[in-house]
Amino acid sequence: MTRLVVVGNGMVGARFVEDLLAADRTGRYRVTVLGAEACEPYNRVLLSEVVAGRYGVSTLTLPSPANDRLAVHRGVPVTAIDREDRAVVTADGTRYRYDQLVLATGSSARIPPLAGLAGAPGVLPCGVHPLRTIDDAREIVAATLNARRAVVLGAGVLGLEAASGLTQRGCDVTVVHPARGLMERQLDAGASRVVESAMTGLGIDHRIGVGAEAVLVEDGALRGVRLSDGEVLGAELLVLATGTTPNTSLAAAAGLPTDRGVLVDATLASVGDRRVFAVGDCAQPPEGGTGLVAQGWEQSRRLAATLCGAGPSPAPGQAGGNDVVRLKAHGLDVVTMGVCGSRREDDPAQRTLRLSDPDEGRHVEVVVSGGVLVGATCVGAGQVAADLVAAYTRRSPVPADPAYLLLTALAPSPHTATDPATMADHATVCRCNGVSKGDITASVHDGAASVEDVARATRATTGCGGCADDVCALIRGASTSHQTQPSGENRLTKGKQMIHSTETAAG
Repeated sequence: MTRLVVVGNGMVGARFVEDLLAADRTGRYRVTVLGAEACEPYNRVLLSEVVAGRYGVSTLTLPSPANDRLAVHRGVPVTAIDREDRAVVTADGTRYRYDQLVLATGSSARIPPLAGLAGAPGVLPCGVHPLRTIDDAREIVAATLNARRAVVLGAGVLGLEAASGLTQRGCDVTVVHPARGLMERQLDAGASRVVESAMTGLGIDHRIGVGAEAVLVEDGALRGVRLSDGEVLGAELLVLATGTTPNTSLAAAAGLPTDRGVLVDATLASVGDRRVFAVGDCAQPPEGGTGLVAQGWEQSRRLAATLCGAGPSPAPGQAGGNDVVRLKAHGLDVVTMGVCGSRREDDPAQRTLRLSDPDEGRHVEVVVSGGVLVGATCVGAGQVAADLVAAYTRRSPVPADPAYLLLTALAPSPHTATDPATMADHATVCRCNGVSKGDITASVHDGAASVEDVARATRATTGCGGCADDVCALIRGASTSHQTQPSGENRLTKGKQMIHSTETAAG
């Protein structure tokens, strides 16, 4: 039997184990999982929803497989890899031998080098918090009980989601971002201005194009933030949404080649040791990393298939749709995919069409190449965004005149291609997990009567949650057609209330 050790029990590490055990039909592998966090794996993507009060911490727990060939050790940090002895060493000195090793160590919140933050490693002043772990989310929620003014450093996806959540908690929020526009990886200048206007309407203040210079601390507690232009923002709460740093120190100390992440080839094997693999945020594959969980889950499926000899697996990115981003922020309707943002390269093979209507809080841009949609940006245009996501992920041929892609932004049809009732059974509903309409309706026919039931049976909604409304609609339709008992409908209503407002990267 092959001994496989997985270091990391987060969203990608836990998913890889589940995928491997499902693919290992011959019982070849005995798996040991070592997780630094003491809790069960949870949905990190939805931490901002905890801050906003739309989710409770307990609802983020992900399902864990039960298998007699699986041993999971939580709260067990790994301190070293002994490649010569083929063993990993934990903090208490225990050695776990391996034949193959998978690193799923993820990434950590980047703490900016600001005056006032320097102190003992890992120790921040009272009132200063990153948002990366479930403990971070708990601490931020607790801090809002006494904080009247909050500053969020960073206006990427997480920063805007955190700012929206803090506003809903009753804080006066100011977002500080040194770049010239919001979410510059996803939005160009025109789209950013529309989002800035929407933020103002929601009561979220912002300083764009200005960075933070120092954190002001008095008696160990936060008092404010001084900006690079000299302005001082008073605050009792500071949330750091300044990016992440892949956790590569363990691999580097073991002599494995690293750059930003652990360098791996197309099979996800380390370029320095064919017995070691890396997936998720800690990996640096040839195609680059998106930082989105969908890419990590795609890697998980590929690696499980490769290790179990389950036939050819999709090439990197071939599954499509793993770079769709949907902002989870109340009142900020933003969806992007593929080619987008202020950093996009000028490609003569790509045709770009846009509809910018700032007075109505609307900005839509589509990028077409080779007869298909290769990118889009949608602000304040929910229905057209849903249709474009469907066209993008399915690589549907675009109309001869691509301008028609923008028309639903002006006159939405009551029945669109993305209406669950009109979807074909093979149509993908949950893009994070590759779950089709047929998979969901089949689970309902087999007895699933709530969103939680469907999640356990199919994994739908356990990623970003963006497919929640479609799943609810499909449960209602399938339940009605099969005369589901009223108690099932009550459970469905409860599940829908729990996840109704989720709007994030492709479900």
